[in-house]
Amino acid sequence: MKTLTLWQIDMIPWYVFAAYWLVTWLRVKRTKMMESLAQRLLTIVPMGLAFELLFSRSLAVGPLRLRFVPAVDWIGWSGIALTSLGVAIAIWARYCIGQYWSSRVMLKEGHRLIRSGPYEFVRHPIYTGMLLAAMGTALVIGEWRGVLGVIVMLVAHSFKALREEALLTTELSEEYASYRRSTGFLFPYL
Repeated sequence: MKTLTLWQIDMIPWYVFAAYWLVTWLRVKRTKMMESLAQRLLTIVPMGLAFELLFSRSLAVGPLRLRFVPAVDWIGWSGIALTSLGVAIAIWARYCIGQYWSSRVMLKEGHRLIRSGPYEFVRHPIYTGMLLAAMGTALVIGEWRGVLGVIVMLVAHSFKALREEALLTTELSEEYASYRRSTGFLFPYL
């Protein structure tokens, strides 16, 4: 029997993430208000680039294919652990937000603020989990394209989170303002 590579092992949490997202996507509340297609593309295009950098060798060109960490097993296993932790946080957050989740910036009917689980510490824990998972995958890859993928993902999630916050501030006013003061943006206050 052939042994799995570190890369193949690192992909397992990502497959679990994708499967969970597909299953739970079917159980969400009806939409009340949604961002425009142009705004949606501001997230989709950079995320597509980030995933291409992280999961495909097609952009492993020039300095992007050079290593930023040595190719040693302990770094690869550390990356796998970080990927698994990130996916676990994202799934936990997705579970806690339940029917109010959406891949787009939008309000659901009867929208309410979620403050349980990881939302007690950060306002956008799904993005936090995805960023940690991407950092882990970047360690497993060990190439600068992984670092660039994480940076692109950070920028895309940050801009999307700011659009979400503007919408939630409009809808939930002081309740959301109070929540913002007591939690971190993507990472907890330390």
